[in-house]
Amino acid sequence: MFRRTYLALTAAAALTAGSAFAAGHSKDIVDTAVDAGNFTTLVAAVEAAGLVENLKGEGPFTVFAPTDEAFAALPDGTVEGLLEDPEALANILTYHVVPGAVMSSDLSNNMMATTVQGSDVTIMTEGGVTVNGANVVTADIEASNGVIHVIDAVILPE
Repeated sequence: MFRRTYLALTAAAALTAGSAFAAGHSKDIVDTAVDAGNFTTLVAAVEAAGLVENLKGEGPFTVFAPTDEAFAALPDGTVEGLLEDPEALANILTYHVVPGAVMSSDLSNNMMATTVQGSDVTIMTEGGVTVNGANVVTADIEASNGVIHVIDAVILPE
């Protein structure tokens, strides 16, 4: 699933963008999230869904990363249920990932971005940046294979 969408990018664009990030950052998206300390649920979910190797791949990727508090705000039992259903979990997690490195300076109001999952998210920039209504609380955390934007809610595909 991850690889099919990523391959839609041209090899030259992926190589150029990937090397640009690798030059200045030694940790990939997964290790950057682990080190941040406020993504323990996200990291556990990525592991349970079998997506660690994908997010450690060359990329680049843009991850809209929900915090532990965002996962805790889901109805009781939701996270536990998803951890037991790797396919559904992967569907939700890949909805938080966009191929390519999209920095906050690249965003515009009412922008549509196609996720690795295959559906679009809507990015708004008026009155603060949101992704499908989730607020971006920290932007542009660079990693060797992409960028993380921290969001305050888990976004769900239709």
